[in-house]
Amino acid sequence: MSARRCFAPAILLLCAASVSSCRKEQSASPGPATQPAPQQQELNIAAAADLKFALDEAAATFRQAHPDIDVRITYGSSGNFFSQLSNKAPFDLFFSADIGYPRKLIDQGLADRGAEFIYAVGRIVLWIPNSSALNTSKLGLDALTAPSVKKLAIANPQHAPYGRAAEAALRKRNLWEKVQGKLVLGENIAQTAQFVESGSADAGIIALSLALSPQLKTKGRFWIVPLDDYPKIEQAGVVLSYAAHPQAAELFRQFITSADGRAILDRYGLEAPAQPQTSP
Repeated sequence: MSARRCFAPAILLLCAASVSSCRKEQSASPGPATQPAPQQQELNIAAAADLKFALDEAAATFRQAHPDIDVRITYGSSGNFFSQLSNKAPFDLFFSADIGYPRKLIDQGLADRGAEFIYAVGRIVLWIPNSSALNTSKLGLDALTAPSVKKLAIANPQHAPYGRAAEAALRKRNLWEKVQGKLVLGENIAQTAQFVESGSADAGIIALSLALSPQLKTKGRFWIVPLDDYPKIEQAGVVLSYAAHPQAAELFRQFITSADGRAILDRYGLEAPAQPQTSP
């Protein structure tokens, strides 16, 4: 009996030691390697309003290849963005509706000269709702003199390149003075499209890219204004010299000028530039 009593505690001590040893080995072993989640970069883009639908689609495609980059796009008029960027507004990349504003930023030292790129050539169209009786296919811009057109929406020419193009086309056709009393000015080309879509205007001169968007293409019809009627709309962008995430900005620039990015822009009527996309 005494031998059994002595033996039992010894067995218990051995078992306890074995469990303790196993626990130490388990805590010491590294286990399966786990990769830390990549730190997400916030890429902030200032973009002309005509790019709303095209860039939204492009950004969604870009995110699939770069899940570590959170693309955030703010849309507005190129002129207003230029004023903000001149004061170093917190953006990494700027997509302008013309080439002038990016070049002014370069002149100010806020973007490198080699950072400029032309990504598209824009087109303007005369857009009317499906309910309109205007024969734009026959009359073109001359249809705007009809009594039924009481309000004509264009973007503000003072800071919107598409507004300047609309004014130039109307002047070329000797219509500017005739429609002065009808004009409703949008802060940017997207707001201009909203005016005519909502019925606040009877017709609008807007970007082809918006006329082809899912929001408008089934609600009206459009007539493409001939290229000879207004100065060429070369749409360009720059990576800002003070960008918080210049590498992410460069990756997005490369994507938008790649074949995949080009295909998205083409679907929205944003034609490929004839000249090289990157300045020397």
